[in-house]
Formats: sequence, structure tokens, C-alpha cells
Amino acid sequence: MLVKNWMSKVVVTIESDDSIQAAMKLLKQHKIRMLPVTKKGKLVGVITDRDIKRASASDATTLEVHELLYIISKIKVNEIMSDRLITVPFDYTVEETAEVLLHNKISGVPVVDHDGKIVGTITQTDLFRVIITLTGVGEKGIQFAFQLKNRPGSIKAVADIIRGYDGRIVSILSSYERVPEGYHNVYIRMYGVERSKLPQLIEALKAKATLLYMVDHDENIREIY
Repeated sequence: MLVKNWMSKVVVTIESDDSIQAAMKLLKQHKIRMLPVTKKGKLVGVITDRDIKRASASDATTLEVHELLYIISKIKVNEIMSDRLITVPFDYTVEETAEVLLHNKISGVPVVDHDGKIVGTITQTDLFRVIITLTGVGEKGIQFAFQLKNRPGSIKAVADIIRGYDGRIVSILSSYERVPEGYHNVYIRMYGVERSKLPQLIEALKAKATLLYMVDHDENIREIY
């Protein structure tokens, strides 16, 4: 899944010599938390709502409103922006982008084309949307978690059992983190099984594999095995 398919393509920028008051207005108007900063059309940094909050007077509670607004109107974006340019290309995967955000402890980045031109932005919120889509949680249904041996056909074996009960599989995810060597955890979300047959399905799955948990989002039932 590529960044270009999940980024915000509405590029809102601010000039480096604009006031942070102008930046605040743009952030509020567009309901965003980050603005790429440009100087004569060239990307020179980013400013976030957090930067603006830090720039506000530390003793703001002792100031009159008009005094605080005056101070904010005088501070320029280039005085508080981050000039540590971190961007991702539009053809990065969302996983690579998540690594960039995590490694740099930031909430979002500008997206650029191969010429360095800004073509969008991507944030943690966009990545959350990806997770929701990938896992299929929006479809609710039931999620089963298994610990399976890492060998060909192990996922197919449990998936076939689910299909045998007329279950429709929405997503299959796997992870090798925090599992014994030679195993992996597999997460299958499905729906469509008749309620009366669900206990039989669970027993059939337990007989074939190590079932870790079952979360029934439709009925809000959670079982840890």
C-alpha cells in the first residue's frame, strides 16, 4: 500500500516569514496539525500545533488576551519551525512511512515527488485509517488469533476450517514478534458463520491449532484461551 493512495492531496503550506498567528488560523481552518513551510516555493521546514503551543508565552496565564495575541502576531514561522527536513517520497509504502514517523518521533511528514516538490502530507491519522482498512475492523465480525508453526500450509489449514463453516474471511495478518522460534501469530477476521454453529467452529479450530483468543465485535464477546 503506497503513500500516494493514502496521503492528503490537499497541500496547505505557509511561508516562512508569515506569523504563527497565520499558521494557527490555517491549522484551525483546515483541521490539521502540521503545515509544510516554504520559502519562495521551496520546502524549508514544518510547523506543528505543538510548536505553536511551545512558542506561546510560558507565563501565558498572567497575560491579558490582547497581550498574548500581540506576542503571537509578532513571532514568525521561521523562528519556531523545525528545519530538520524529513519527507517521504510518494511511492514509499505506508509501512516504511510508519517507520520514519516512529524513528523520528513525529506525527506526520510532507510527501514529495522525485523532483522534491510537495504533493501531499501523511500523518498518524492517515496510518490509523490504513490499519482499520487492512484489519477489516470496520466490518466488525469475529477475529481469531492463532499461534501456528511456521510451515507451508499452516494458515490455509485454519482458513479452510473457517470456510467450511461458510465463514467469509475479511483479512489475514501475521507476525513473528514475541513468539517462540519456528512459530508465528496469525490473525484472521471473518464473518458469515451462523451463530448456532460458532461453538462448533471454535472447537474445530482448537483441535487443529493453538487458538490464542477470539473477539466477537458484533456481540462484544472476548475470550482468551
